[in-house]
Amino acid sequence: MVYFIVLLFGVFFGMILTNGEVISWFRIQEMFRFDSFHMYGVIGSAIAVGAVTTALLRKFQIRSMNGDPIVIETKKLEKGTVIGGVIFGVGWAMTGACPGPLYALAGSGYPAYIAALLFALGGALVYGTIHDKLPH
Repeated sequence: MVYFIVLLFGVFFGMILTNGEVISWFRIQEMFRFDSFHMYGVIGSAIAVGAVTTALLRKFQIRSMNGDPIVIETKKLEKGTVIGGVIFGVGWAMTGACPGPLYALAGSGYPAYIAALLFALGGALVYGTIHDKLPH
């Protein structure tokens, strides 16, 4: 039942992304060309909501749906994080989508994004395979 609820939230979130034009290739390209504030406003709002939510989770020691404590570890910035961020950004600029909306784009009937989704999943598989060999 928990997975069904999570699935419903995922579908609802995908609908919000689609209606807000956050998954639009044109909107993402506008952002990278500094032609529009739309995506910066969405991302800035998401950062603000995430910061407040994280603070509330820590303050009230909220637990997961399974009753486990939610632990948010502080991580320091390392060279691998910067390299990974650059690779992520280049992929985002090339495909016009970050990994989150790829599912919504493929589900919306854009067949070109199926290739991007497969490459994103392949990248996650490669990372999972070599994770132990990377400097962390």
